[in-house]
Amino acid sequence: MSEKMLTLEKFEEASEEVKKVTLETKLVYSDFLSKQSGNRVYLKPENMQFTGAYKVRGAYYKLSTLSDEERAKGLITASAGNHAQGVAYAAQCYGVKAVIVMPTTTPLIKVNRTKSYGAEVVLHGDVYDEACAYAYQLAEEKGYTFVHPFDDLAVATGQGTIAMEIFKELPLVDVILVPIGGGGLATGVSTLAKLLNPKIKVIGVEPAGANCMQESLKAGKVLTLPKVSTIADGTAVKTPGSKIFPYIQKNLDDIITIEDEELVVSFLDMVENHKMVIENSGLLTVAAIKHLDMKDKRIVSVLSGGNMDVITMSSVVQQGLIFRDRIFTVSVLLPDKPGELCRVSGIIAEQSGNVIKLEHNQFVSTNRSAAVELRITLEAFGTEHKNKIIEALQNNGYQPRLTTTNI
Repeated sequence: MSEKMLTLEKFEEASEEVKKVTLETKLVYSDFLSKQSGNRVYLKPENMQFTGAYKVRGAYYKLSTLSDEERAKGLITASAGNHAQGVAYAAQCYGVKAVIVMPTTTPLIKVNRTKSYGAEVVLHGDVYDEACAYAYQLAEEKGYTFVHPFDDLAVATGQGTIAMEIFKELPLVDVILVPIGGGGLATGVSTLAKLLNPKIKVIGVEPAGANCMQESLKAGKVLTLPKVSTIADGTAVKTPGSKIFPYIQKNLDDIITIEDEELVVSFLDMVENHKMVIENSGLLTVAAIKHLDMKDKRIVSVLSGGNMDVITMSSVVQQGLIFRDRIFTVSVLLPDKPGELCRVSGIIAEQSGNVIKLEHNQFVSTNRSAAVELRITLEAFGTEHKNKIIEALQNNGYQPRLTTTNI
């Protein structure tokens, strides 16, 4: 069956099949990203799917290609979260058992949602690759049918239905940006896109700390990274798929890598300008827009998922505000005498700065009357406003020093 996948006929079949379990995720025009990049940027919001991610497409289509006997054995897979929910949901639709092995670092929201679809969850390993090895072991021991999250041509065909929908809405699309973890989504999207329009550019986007596909393409063969380190947990993969690799080599035009700091800032962009919560892996394509050397192109950014737990969300928001100089901490030395704190506060107030935390250290010097340290954490409107506050403190005889912000 797999050898016959990734054909136009199979993509059309899959497109009809996945309609049974997917919501319509119509393109959203981004005025903000369009003005920022000089292109016409559209978002494909797969974060709005039933399971919060595109993965249900490949999982459900894969199950539709299995025999009744294969499904009856029970299904098993390994996943950092989104494929887990996709398989669990698809298994629930077919009324069969699903066992999901997830890394111990998987966000709680993904674990709980996977369980909510009736799946049995087993936590094992620190990264996807370790969870996957254990899932294969359980499949061998228990006789389960393994559903690979990305190195499966039927799964990749299901994921590629995203491209079919993009072309129906935007036939003249010039560029599609697609996240890469193991490569299943990129395989499906790039293969179908090239079948529909050989001139289109399909660009993959990976975390800089987990760029297994980029390194493999450079080497001309599948490589395994010694380690991965990224906040984009859904794309934290050491080894890309070997079955799909030839399709990536043939159909993917380029790969862009993104640093974690860029994802943090992109999260704020999406929340503030589109009122969308996108998980870190889904933000890869948003961050990549700034790296494109092109103008006046129709670009579609695939937002692969939105399953982010509130603790991670809180941390990302705080870090994003710090990166954008909307929260910063400054240290000043002042004499330990009445009125000095009030004077500093007055200077900041005149500049419309908002104090959110004060730390008064009387023991920075043995001569307290000469100097004590005041650490002030402030809210500002951005870099220019921050600099005005610092300049005002300097003009009033203080020597402000920027320090690490801990909220």
